[in-house]
Amino acid sequence: MQLTLANVLTVLRLLAIPVFLVFLVDGRYAEALGVFVAAGVTDALDGAIARITHTKTTLGSYLDPAADKLLLLSSFIALGFLAAIPRWLVVIVLSRDTIVVLGYFLLFVMTQRPMEVRPTLVGKLATFFQLSSVTLVLVTLVRGQPFWPALETCAFYLAGLMTAGAGLQYVTRGLQWVQGQEEGLG
Repeated sequence: MQLTLANVLTVLRLLAIPVFLVFLVDGRYAEALGVFVAAGVTDALDGAIARITHTKTTLGSYLDPAADKLLLLSSFIALGFLAAIPRWLVVIVLSRDTIVVLGYFLLFVMTQRPMEVRPTLVGKLATFFQLSSVTLVLVTLVRGQPFWPALETCAFYLAGLMTAGAGLQYVTRGLQWVQGQEEGLG
């Protein structure tokens, strides 16, 4: 197994998650925001570095999205417990990711074939609005008051809508994939 610079950055992002959570729970919001932004920068860098240096790895293809999901899920759970993000949005984000992961596992068990999962435009928009929501909430926590309440509310609703839409897309894709697999066996 080759440990590339891109994979090192992804591992650093994974290691940043507990640090972020400790800062957040301790009320050290500026530090939590700094770690969250740094994690976001490593996310942008690792993909770019892997493409530019032609060092994409199988490990990175699994580790990178896992690191992204863990950062976002832990952020939503922690901020949900702090009542900084609406509970309905936390439920949508957690439900979508749970359904997608369980669905992928179920499809693999049923077919014994891995399904290639490619992000959709709606999925990328969901991630963008989830990241935006977390960032805006962290800025609000640092300031002690909302930076721009209407923008925060808009980000919440767009994150919820895009997350639900992406979830439906992934479920539909999974069902179509299974149907194609069954037709190929018959």
